[in-house]
Amino acid sequence: MIPTHIDVLLASASPRRQELLSNMGIVFSIVKHRADETFPPELPPSEVAEYIANQKADSLSESLRQNQLLIASDTVVCLDDTILGKPNNEEEATAMLRRLSEKSHLVYTGVSLRLNNRSLSFTEETTVYLNAMTEGEINRYVRSAEPYDKAGGYAIQEWVGIAKIERIEGSYTNVVGLPTAQLHKTIKTFVDELNEMS
Repeated sequence: MIPTHIDVLLASASPRRQELLSNMGIVFSIVKHRADETFPPELPPSEVAEYIANQKADSLSESLRQNQLLIASDTVVCLDDTILGKPNNEEEATAMLRRLSEKSHLVYTGVSLRLNNRSLSFTEETTVYLNAMTEGEINRYVRSAEPYDKAGGYAIQEWVGIAKIERIEGSYTNVVGLPTAQLHKTIKTFVDELNEMS
């Protein structure tokens, strides 16, 4: 999919995104972005992930060399037009899971690509339907799992996702952190356009 003369860089420390990209058959290196991940408060929740992904990519654009493809992304969980970030402590994680229990919520992942002074970005949306969680279940998950580096306080591949997600509408990998099918399609389009220009 990606020509051998193009070096792929992933601006993410997330092991989940790294695993997904590896499973796509893409060889890549990890780079650390310098964005602060803040966003304008008036920005609609559906646009926040892509905005932050672009901020991450922009922070690295000047350091990119010819034929380096940069992939930056961000994922947000949104419930009733409110973004649920990563919980800082047990209390915040418990409160988030209480709010999500027996409701549907939206997961947005924004992806930003940079290659040879060109840029392209997109957002993928997935709806997640959660069954009810008891206080005991929430407490056990918060204490035994690691909800603190995950938007919304849970991961779809851990207990909440396995036992409590009734169904999803949209991309599963989008909820993990990288919409792989759309990414594959977009990278191909991006590289093909650049080949046509050269």
